[in-house]
Amino acid sequence: MSTRREFVALLGGAAMGWPLALHAQEPGRVYRLGFFVPSGRKTPWVLAFLDELRLNGFIEGQNLTIVPGGFDAQVDLLAERAEAVVNAAPDAIVGGPEPQLRALQARTRTIPLIGMTNDMVADGLVKSLARPGGNTTGISLLSPELDGKRQDILIEAVPGVRRMAALADSNVTPTGHIQALQDAARLRGIELLVFGVAKPEEIAPAIDAAKASGSEALNFLASALFFPVNREDIERAAASRLPAVHHWPEAAEAGGVLAYGPRFAQVWRQRARLTVKILRGEKPADLPVEQPTNFELVINLQAAKAIGHEVPAGLVLRADEVIE
Repeated sequence: MSTRREFVALLGGAAMGWPLALHAQEPGRVYRLGFFVPSGRKTPWVLAFLDELRLNGFIEGQNLTIVPGGFDAQVDLLAERAEAVVNAAPDAIVGGPEPQLRALQARTRTIPLIGMTNDMVADGLVKSLARPGGNTTGISLLSPELDGKRQDILIEAVPGVRRMAALADSNVTPTGHIQALQDAARLRGIELLVFGVAKPEEIAPAIDAAKASGSEALNFLASALFFPVNREDIERAAASRLPAVHHWPEAAEAGGVLAYGPRFAQVWRQRARLTVKILRGEKPADLPVEQPTNFELVINLQAAKAIGHEVPAGLVLRADEVIE
């Protein structure tokens, strides 16, 4: 049985106060949209994106065409595949995370790019949230801040924990961010061990190493490597009997013990609304980068029970969704 309470955070930052575009799509025109993302064409979040476009009048097969070749864009052959998508000359390209978006930026300064990364300003992909400049705008996921919040939640979920592990994407996670998490844990008398992974096949061995280190809990730091619902990650953490926190609510619903963050499908819908504005004529240089505004704490008591862990009642009471 699942119970859920949702809350809506106030929309803040530079996105407030910007008027809605008065442009509309041109009658009779067929818009061409490119993608350059690691997701498959049939994933729930891509389908949510296309549904949001449809709700705003851009309907595939009618006035919208999807340029082929841009889905399932993993880190292999990024340069060649990005060039092919750019050479198809779409009206805009949905790209990201960071490696995919950088590959696009290296090949076009004119086609509008709608990205989504952990921190688009810190990554150097835009000049600022309010005025991104260039041909790129999109969604900045607040990931560094949320990693710290998830660490606090995990500490509360495992009372008395003295040693924790974090899995970090060694391709993108800054050493300063890791140090800040370790310092915060140390202030609470906890040792935080960090295990770097660079590709998906390294995740399971890293989880095993975390268990072997004596860690009592596991934090999946924000990265596209730890996809919204990666059942192998979830099952490996469960097999290690490590209470783990994930950064997408969908992961806890799929069997993870804990998750805190925005819903992946909802941020894709948010990115779709930015795409609508661009297709209607707004310039990415002037279109503020947005951030998620709704965050959910999901606790899967069923998964916790399966590994012999009891989540404190006080934390359960604060959850937005509890799976029993």
